[in-house]
Amino acid sequence: MTITVFIRYQLDPFKRAMFEQYSRNWLSIIPRCGGDLIGYWMPHEGTNNIAFALISFESLAAYEAYRARLRTDSEGMANFGFAEENRFILAEERTFLRKVAL
Repeated sequence: MTITVFIRYQLDPFKRAMFEQYSRNWLSIIPRCGGDLIGYWMPHEGTNNIAFALISFESLAAYEAYRARLRTDSEGMANFGFAEENRFILAEERTFLRKVAL
């Protein structure tokens, strides 16, 4: 069963450009580490401090393997460090979803 991780980010609205760079960095890292990146979404109109990401995996086990690969990926760790140093992510929520099938 495929699962999709829905990530909701609460951002510092004055540091959106940093979050956008952070998101761009993941565009190559996530697929290399085994995630099927559906995409990142930035605030455009209305609420200016909420962003989203969607990443799919073949299973929960595939997700766990991906997380282990991320922890050994130098670019991935550097991107996590970039976020931590600059504090543009105020909160992050992860929801694991499955597609409704007939």
